Formats: sequence, C-alpha cells, structure tokens
Amino acid sequence: MSHIRSINTKPEEIARKYLFSKGFRYRKNVRDLSGSPDIVLPKYGTVIFINGCFLHKHNCSRFVWHSTNREYWEPKILKNVERDQNKKILIELGWRVIVIWECQLKKKNLELAMDATISEITSVAE
Repeated sequence: MSHIRSINTKPEEIARKYLFSKGFRYRKNVRDLSGSPDIVLPKYGTVIFINGCFLHKHNCSRFVWHSTNREYWEPKILKNVERDQNKKILIELGWRVIVIWECQLKKKNLELAMDATISEITSVAE
C-alpha cells in the first residue's frame, strides 16, 4: 500500500501532458475544492478526476476483486465508490465534472478519450 500514490499517478501524468500539448493550462490537485480534483481548468469551469479502475470499481475488464485480503479491499473500494458521489457538490457550485478512467488512457483508447474530453471542456466555453 505504501507504493500506491494518490497524486501524480501515471494516468494523471498522461492526461495532463495531453491537455498541455493541446494548449490547456490547469491547476493540479486543488485541495480547496471538494474531492481535491486531479485537474482544474478554471477558465472553462471544469474539474477532471482521473480514477483508477480497480480502486474506484470501474465496470471494465480491469476490475476484479482480489481473492486475498478481501476483508481489507472490499470496504476500501466501496468507500471510494461512495466518496465518488460527492462530486455532486462541485456541480452545485457550478463546476462541470469530468471523470476519466484509467482504462481510457491506454494507448489504443487515449486519442479518442482525450479528444472527447477536450470537446466536453470546450463546449462549456461556447
């Protein structure tokens, strides 16, 4: 567990580099906002959460319950899923919330997923 990072993860770095290469400027891990979003784009009123498929129980092929130490992992993951619902607070404050899943940032999906994200971000500004 000591090797599991909560900030500056590989998926976060991939998404941030892609956005930066397309001209977007952002703030990282803003603790003043509920849930401490991974990426905040104040100009567009948008926050982005980048969730790991296992730790946030995504319904993709990457999520499989561990057979060992299940009494530790199950409550932890279910607590993460419950906490993910707190994004409604940001929506009430006027932020657009985007969630990018780890599986979307794999090489075969990256371009499509990030282009869709950019479309969603820029649709706010229009």
